[in-house]
Amino acid sequence: MNVLLWHVHGSWTTAFVHGKHRYLVPVTPDRGRYGLGRARTYDWPDTAEEVPPERLAAEDVDVVVLQRPDELELVDRWLGRRPPLVFVEHNTPKGDVPDSRHPMADRDDVLIVHVTHFNELFWDTGGTRTTVVEHGIVPPAARYSGELSRLAVATNEPVRRGRVTGTDLFPRFAAVAPLDVYGMGVSGLALSDVDAHDDLPQARMHAEIARRRAYLHLCRWTSLGLSLVEAMAMGMPVAALATTEAVEAVPPDAGVVSTRVETLVEAARWLLEEPEEARRLGDRARVAANERYGLDRFLADWDRLFESICGRGG
Repeated sequence: MNVLLWHVHGSWTTAFVHGKHRYLVPVTPDRGRYGLGRARTYDWPDTAEEVPPERLAAEDVDVVVLQRPDELELVDRWLGRRPPLVFVEHNTPKGDVPDSRHPMADRDDVLIVHVTHFNELFWDTGGTRTTVVEHGIVPPAARYSGELSRLAVATNEPVRRGRVTGTDLFPRFAAVAPLDVYGMGVSGLALSDVDAHDDLPQARMHAEIARRRAYLHLCRWTSLGLSLVEAMAMGMPVAALATTEAVEAVPPDAGVVSTRVETLVEAARWLLEEPEEARRLGDRARVAANERYGLDRFLADWDRLFESICGRGG
């Protein structure tokens, strides 16, 4: 099956293109917002092919995976036709929550696929058909050692996004132990005892994070940070805000989850002081992440979905 999709979210797309299909990824000369092409910091298989927009009309596209509303106009312009459409909703709603109206609401020509049950619960999609395909991850090669008495966070654009990513909370944890922040757009952080590591290749980032004693998930309003799931899959203990889907992703024996920040600060202190307890929680986190967010389950769910809307899965 030929699947057209844009490169929008690195970790999610990395898992998605590990399936059995041929994945057509638009690329433009400037590698801009709608033509990013293949990932440069993630490892993608050869079945993910870069295709210039002018070549797409000649491609036998079986299904289109939309991730932004304005991609629909590009389908009409670049393909000149509409194959079966699915819209993957990665994000929590913005604005008038919980009455946020989804941009694809009340349509009969698209299926909305939410990546978390929280998203499906909070978005108002009207009469549009919806389903949930929970996240899957490519298993990280790195394994937790926790040898460094430091804390880790992975998030993108923490300066620009501010309270959304919990950037204002960083100093409270940096007062307990040095904090390493990884991701795109982190170099603008100027906080005491916070070290920024901007846009590392995924494998190197994982290897560095796995050396830290514990992982912090401080996002107030995000669907589900895949970096949290990846940290758990490496065997890291986690301290996470009990917001959005994190309460489902982190079992009680795999980390500490709370809306009380001081509880999480104390949990970080405890994990730093008790490395054996940190390892015990991390062992359970690895099992939980692999059971719920395994790559095979994720790809099998997508194959069943494709079969249901296209009449075939391969």
